[in-house]
Amino acid sequence: MKKILITGGTGYLGRNLALFYRKKYKVFLGARNNKQNFLVKNLTNCEVVPLDVSNMSSVNDCLNYIKPDIVIHAAATKFVDLSEKFPFECIDTNIVGSTNIARACLNKKIPTVIGVSTDKASPPIKNIYGLSKSCMERLFCSSQPYGKTKFVCVRYGNVTWSTGSVLPIWKRMFNKDKIILTTGPNMRRFFFSVDEAVSLVDQALKLKDKLNGKILSAEMRSAKMIEILKVWIKMLGGKYKTIETRKGDRLDEYLIGEDELKHTEELKIKNKKYFVIDFNKLAKKPLKKIVSSQNAKRLSRSDIEKIIRFGQNNNDL
Repeated sequence: MKKILITGGTGYLGRNLALFYRKKYKVFLGARNNKQNFLVKNLTNCEVVPLDVSNMSSVNDCLNYIKPDIVIHAAATKFVDLSEKFPFECIDTNIVGSTNIARACLNKKIPTVIGVSTDKASPPIKNIYGLSKSCMERLFCSSQPYGKTKFVCVRYGNVTWSTGSVLPIWKRMFNKDKIILTTGPNMRRFFFSVDEAVSLVDQALKLKDKLNGKILSAEMRSAKMIEILKVWIKMLGGKYKTIETRKGDRLDEYLIGEDELKHTEELKIKNKKYFVIDFNKLAKKPLKKIVSSQNAKRLSRSDIEKIIRFGQNNNDL
């Protein structure tokens, strides 16, 4: 049975990837918080390994122990506000950590590496977090000449109900005093279920030969934050209050930015639209228009209700 290492394995995406892959592969979850490692081992029944991606010795030790066939690199400092306040931590984890993973996987001839990125990495980049993930994308996509390891990145928006994201924060506020504080009611964001996120990673893995050195993204729907807040209050009561915008936030997110159009083509798989970005060459049929949370298809009211209901029915979120 082939082996997969998931870095950041204790995170929301990491543990859902483990649950998805554990019947097909021997899954190892790597993360530096040993309390969370213990909890995720009980949840997934997968082996856990202490791993600090910012420490090259830790990365080498982990790869030497597991000898994986596939590495899914999901470890990251991923919060905009924390990355602005603690830029060294963000750079150490997201840039140095990704560099360590790439170098070690090349040196040890790991066949496949999938890097998990974000819409905040697309231009125009406005925060340190986005810059750090853009560096990871460019690094992975430029690693082909250094060895036989295949590198593919996936890029998507907000994974609904992921740890530390806006919906769990709202839920905690709501449960405390029925008041939700929002930094940007008119901001628009892409929303993506964890199942869709896992599916995109799996699609990248299936197409690794075709997508080597490229970024895969999928068509996603968006919503304005005020739209979600109004549906929340209609369903559950309470009220919201607007507070100061966080440093680094932007009004809209971009799956494909202006400067990426000439490197991007559409890809259809079973009637589903994907985008493939190849920074190493110009596209034969380049995308004509940016893909942003402003011009994307919108989540319907019933879609938003379903998202809210999912979170309310899961006590672990």
